[in-house]
Amino acid sequence: MTTSDQPQVPDILSAEFAADPYAAYRIMREHYPLIHHEATRSYIVSRYDDVQRAFKEPVFTTDNYDWQLEPVHGRTILQMSGREHAVHRALVAPAFRGTTLQERFLPVIERNARELIDGFRDRGSTDLVAEFATLFPVYVIADMLGLDKADHPKFHDWYTSIIAFLSNLSGDEEVTAAGLRTRDAFAAYMLPIIRERRDNPGDDLLSTLCAAEIDGTRMTDEDIKAFCSLLLTAGGETTDKAIASVFANLLAHPDQMAAVRADRSLIGRALAETLRHTPPVHMIMRQPAEDVEFSGGTVPAGATVTCLIGAANRDPEHYADPDTFNLFREDLTARNAFTAAADHLAFALGRHFCVGALLARAEVETGLNLLLDAMPDARLPEGFTPAEQGVFTRGPRSLPLEFTPAG
Repeated sequence: MTTSDQPQVPDILSAEFAADPYAAYRIMREHYPLIHHEATRSYIVSRYDDVQRAFKEPVFTTDNYDWQLEPVHGRTILQMSGREHAVHRALVAPAFRGTTLQERFLPVIERNARELIDGFRDRGSTDLVAEFATLFPVYVIADMLGLDKADHPKFHDWYTSIIAFLSNLSGDEEVTAAGLRTRDAFAAYMLPIIRERRDNPGDDLLSTLCAAEIDGTRMTDEDIKAFCSLLLTAGGETTDKAIASVFANLLAHPDQMAAVRADRSLIGRALAETLRHTPPVHMIMRQPAEDVEFSGGTVPAGATVTCLIGAANRDPEHYADPDTFNLFREDLTARNAFTAAADHLAFALGRHFCVGALLARAEVETGLNLLLDAMPDARLPEGFTPAEQGVFTRGPRSLPLEFTPAG
């Protein structure tokens, strides 16, 4: 405590924060809703209303991605605005919703989930993180793109390296260098495939992106490569963490697990509450084009604003009993949870609402259904308590399970 009994300002780079960010979030919301953080050269906001504003109001740009994402991905849709953003989003969005998602990619999702589960379904034990969650979304995306299954280990290594680069808030030089090497390796791999797919299109997502055209605009090879890099990373990391976190949350609440087992339509509610309670992405940055007022003060134009999703999603001004996982809560609208009208902030909001939200939902719901079928009495080993890890993104480090094979 300080001399005035005011708690110390939490540091998002500290070991204490990494061990339990939720305790720090409470202090931030109550006492320090706006923090100027020297080490990351950013202003940190933690209250729901402030984070929501930063995602929705046009004054908040994504210019920060010029230095945060472009060095490893190339220029992506996240950096675009105005007509350019609208056209590029229209080029890629149809593949991630409606009949295309249901008819072309749901079978891909189901096939990859079954193949992974087949690796442990008869064994009676697994680590859900290592043997399913970290692999499943990356395999699905590679399969959707029509890439060689034999290269799956490469995709996983690349996505791990890029996530480390994006999460490198402390500026570790080796992490930065590894991310840049991955950028070059991914480009060397993808660009020849993109050129070949233009000449010989198939029915995969990569061919669809190559052929897509709106108002005379088509994506360049570099556009497609950057989008694939973003898709592999954002789609892999978030769905990975979401699957493991949903399972961990349900295991910690046996009554809610029993309800989901009995009524699988509740899986969507369990995922929505997980996205609120333990979101895969805990912080997203924005950059205001002019001075803006927040709770606690003013952020100057051009500064970086670090929006703490993990804090905002537990704001007691917006949710009752916010630190409790409750898939039946009435202050979270489950039917809107995977649309731009969502009232949780895990997918951001506004024009940059996550284009892959419905794909993530399809992956989690399909995967969880098949996991529950294969492991009818899944349980944690006696004495084991799951521990989360990560600051920028966060989820269970491991999730060992024991179960009676369904046969």
